[in-house]
Amino acid sequence: MAKLKEDLSRALDELQEKAHLEAGELFIIGTSTSEVIGEHIGKAGTTEVAELLWDAFSDFQKKTGVHLAFQCCEHLNRAVMIEKETADKYGMEIVNARPVPEAGGSMAAYAFGKMQNPVLTEQVAAHAGIDIGDTFIGMHLKRVAIPVRTSIKQIGEAHTTFARTRPKLIGGPRAKYT
Repeated sequence: MAKLKEDLSRALDELQEKAHLEAGELFIIGTSTSEVIGEHIGKAGTTEVAELLWDAFSDFQKKTGVHLAFQCCEHLNRAVMIEKETADKYGMEIVNARPVPEAGGSMAAYAFGKMQNPVLTEQVAAHAGIDIGDTFIGMHLKRVAIPVRTSIKQIGEAHTTFARTRPKLIGGPRAKYT
């Protein structure tokens, strides 16, 4: 189990090396703890796995200064849990629900208990993110999303992908880009 945190920490470090996330940016996290232990998504969520992953995410937040956003499961329509100060900073509308393991998922439910002032919003436009177990975070990424490859392809048994975003390139062949 300790290898889960080690692998996730290494993957997040590699992501940061490539994505260069800045303090204050929004980082979306989609996690199926069921998939991490080799079970079908939504069928065997575990707080034990969520706790290990939380530790890595929390360390990443402290290192980078990003705002963590946890995508809930389909029973909460993929709502996103964030700190209230983040919702206020980004002008997000807060909705009334609380994630629990059977409606929101084990990771979101665990994070809810660890965050200072957690709230839910229906959508975000994150600067980057991680998808552990094919939870499909794409709906919560800014346009244009770019995949980021790391040496870590799985956390536990769960397929893992990363993405960052960049501004749209507009203007055609004569345009100059920064």
